[in-house]
Amino acid sequence: MSKLGESHGYTPPAAMPEYLIRHTTLRQLQIFEATVRLGSFTRAAEELFLTQPTVSMQIKKLSDVMGIALFEHIGRKVKPTEAGSELYESCCKMFEVLANLEMTLSDIKGIKRGRLRIGVVSTAKYFTPEILGEFFELYPGIDVALKVSNRDRIAERINNDVDDLYIIGQKPDSVVDIDSFYLAPNPLVIMAPRNHPFVGRKNIPLEELAEEPFIFREPGSGIRDAAIRAFEERGIKPKLRMELGSNEAIKHAIVGGLGLSVLSLHTLTLEGPSGPVALLDVEGFPIMRQWHLVHPKGKELSLVSKAFLDFALDLAPRMQNRLETIWPQISDSFKTK
Repeated sequence: MSKLGESHGYTPPAAMPEYLIRHTTLRQLQIFEATVRLGSFTRAAEELFLTQPTVSMQIKKLSDVMGIALFEHIGRKVKPTEAGSELYESCCKMFEVLANLEMTLSDIKGIKRGRLRIGVVSTAKYFTPEILGEFFELYPGIDVALKVSNRDRIAERINNDVDDLYIIGQKPDSVVDIDSFYLAPNPLVIMAPRNHPFVGRKNIPLEELAEEPFIFREPGSGIRDAAIRAFEERGIKPKLRMELGSNEAIKHAIVGGLGLSVLSLHTLTLEGPSGPVALLDVEGFPIMRQWHLVHPKGKELSLVSKAFLDFALDLAPRMQNRLETIWPQISDSFKTK
């Protein structure tokens, strides 16, 4: 055996788990890890961009190889058996080693090549692709994996250290300690159809909206929580007509006359100020929030992650200017809040 092998504690082939090497795949173990972590075949399928039957089939194959059940079903949720828990711990250790290897190799190659994993809350999808596009112009050899989900799902990913970096608004209470970097303002505004009688009025009292029907994002959305909290602080319970799982669906519902909504001004980035949705000048709005780039506290970033972090933070002034273009009067809020 070479001295290099000896110095790294190399295990001779005879001691390797030949059966598992021959009959399992890294993809199966990745599917298994996601299923345990998320507690659901369906959610694992969503995260890995697979169908639910594919996840179920791969888990069954893995169980057959192991010769023992890896999950037990409790209602709609799945829970690992004792054997499944042991396998999960081993998977986590193995994937951590592989992630460190990937980061080391990326650093050796420099930032000309490498992989970047980013998790963002739903509304950040309106500007994140543009940042990535400009970043790729500088570093075309970089591959990216972008996960878009609501605040609670991204909080889970942060706690499990799934990605390199994350873009979030307010830090969820469930999130572990993080290193956070200010990225851009995130004003929350009240939107209405253009034919609504409130359009064009100035400084509308919030109380006048008490009887207006509202469309909110699903539970787990940070924007929903902020909006409801703003109403409740004034002793108002907003009249909920509908819950929808995407900002675009809500904008279509507004145009259809189904109600008003509170959304991020970033959701109007593409259509601009002349689109079919109008902004209302309401007392106490906009709610001035912020976007942050974050990662688990103390996490060692790869060269690619560091380069993207620095690049994105340099774009902050331009992102604020774009919001001022959409709604010029927002400039006063930037100065006072």
